[in-house]
Amino acid sequence: MKVWLLLGLLLLHEALEDVTGQHLPKNKRPKEPGENRIKPTNKKVKPKIPKIKDRDSANSAPKTQSIMMQVLDKGRFQKPAATLSLLAGQTVELRCKGSRIGWSYPAYLDTFKDSRLSVKQNERYGQLTLVNSTSADTGEFSCWVQLCSGYICRKDEAKRGSTYIFFTEKGELFVPSPSYFDVVYLNPDRQAVVPCRVTVLSAKVTLHREFPAKEIPANGTDIVYDMKRGFVYLQPHSEHQGVVYCRAEAGGRSQISVKYQLLYVAVPSGPPSTTILASSNKVKSGDDISVLCTVLGEPDVEVEFTWIFPGQKDERPVTIQDTWRLIHRGLGHTTRISQSVITVEDFETIDAGYYICTAQNLQGQTTVATTVEFS
Repeated sequence: MKVWLLLGLLLLHEALEDVTGQHLPKNKRPKEPGENRIKPTNKKVKPKIPKIKDRDSANSAPKTQSIMMQVLDKGRFQKPAATLSLLAGQTVELRCKGSRIGWSYPAYLDTFKDSRLSVKQNERYGQLTLVNSTSADTGEFSCWVQLCSGYICRKDEAKRGSTYIFFTEKGELFVPSPSYFDVVYLNPDRQAVVPCRVTVLSAKVTLHREFPAKEIPANGTDIVYDMKRGFVYLQPHSEHQGVVYCRAEAGGRSQISVKYQLLYVAVPSGPPSTTILASSNKVKSGDDISVLCTVLGEPDVEVEFTWIFPGQKDERPVTIQDTWRLIHRGLGHTTRISQSVITVEDFETIDAGYYICTAQNLQGQTTVATTVEFS
């Protein structure tokens, strides 16, 4: 019976192959008509775009990492804010992470070599401590990591920290000044600052002219107020000169600052403008001779003089005298005149020749010369 059943299935299989012309896969049933159709779809597929890292942004200026911490009581630490308000008398301790730390703090503390200030370098951090603080200590405290190669060091601009500290003291709205009157030079090619800084962050500060008496507005165009610097003249000119002072108001109290004399500078910045003149270019034996070297410059720029003269190798005795003074050159323009005079007494043949004067300031140097002959 089983043999006949198997023969029947084989015959049925061959019959189906003859009709379709295809071999039926083993162990699979025939598909119904329409069963294998692919249905169309309207679904939109967005192409995937690979993300590319912006190399330029990755290589742009590195972010600054703040390395400064303020030490509080009971060994607690916190990152100091951009500005701090503390009562005078408090102790301030700042630490900056790094094995070589550089510090900057108000120049007042350096000028007087104040023993209240201590700066130490530990193995892993730098430490600045200020005790018995006063309103005069108000200012910027900053630190930075030093990158050193041998004896040459530079700042690591990416690792630094800073805070501006207001030390509030009763009766002192302004940071004290060492004098009752100060001079501010107005140079046409750079900013000028009237340094009336306050010790109270919330203080309202105004600028005033003494004569004619009036308030000078800080309009943000010609003059701006910077709490860390004072009133800044952005483009000084001769009309700004005169005597001014500042007025501060806070907590129902008011105070007037020291007075500032604003002087307009007539000479632009640069290497010294130098001239040389001899009392006589032909000298007889036994006479005295003087050679004058003169520089006209900015009122607050010092000038150094050096001389080369004929009898120098023979150690000829001479007298050299340097002086300076401020002069007014009309329209309120102020100039510093610096002079150096070399004097030779009892003129001899070895004194004849070139007298060379070199004048130097922070911006460069100028050399001039004149000849003195033996008559």
